[in-house]
Amino acid sequence: MLVKNTFAVLMTVAATLILSGCATEVKRIGVEEVKDLSGNWNDTDSRLVSEEMIRDSLSSGWIDRHMKKTGKEPTVIVGNVRNLSHEHINTRTFIADLERAFVNSGRVDVVASKTEREGIREERADMDTHASEKTRKAAGKETGADFMLIGTINTIIDAEGGQQIRFYQIDLTLISTADNRKLWTGQKKLKKDVKAAKFR
Repeated sequence: MLVKNTFAVLMTVAATLILSGCATEVKRIGVEEVKDLSGNWNDTDSRLVSEEMIRDSLSSGWIDRHMKKTGKEPTVIVGNVRNLSHEHINTRTFIADLERAFVNSGRVDVVASKTEREGIREERADMDTHASEKTRKAAGKETGADFMLIGTINTIIDAEGGQQIRFYQIDLTLISTADNRKLWTGQKKLKKDVKAAKFR
């Protein structure tokens, strides 16, 4: 009986040691800290590219021309950014970074996307039934966008042995919703040297 109990205790201790050795370790890091693990497009790329491209857009003169013509700040909607790369890239986070950079500039108004507007319109319709007349918001008073920002993300991969060069090209275009004129085109290129990667 003693042998069985000792064996059971030893097995329990061994199992505990094995499981503790396999436990997931989590360490919090700063949001601004750069961590390139796989070499793929990441949150740092998204943030830096969006901020740089919006800065370039804001300094290109289209805002001043619009304000001189209309007397008001331009209204922009960020449309579709297509991922044409070999990677799975969550373009929604990149679009959110673009919107944030535009809003934080204080030089343009940004309106809700098509999907966001649908939710707001449902809420407005619900207000017609349930909200007081004093607080409900009437339909037909939305702000139309003067310009739409669209873009693409492309990649070129060059791999040999245990080394890979990943080239990213991000193209953005600002288009007038009134007459389809292109007011600004921007391009940002990134190149990453990835060694000992598990290539797809």
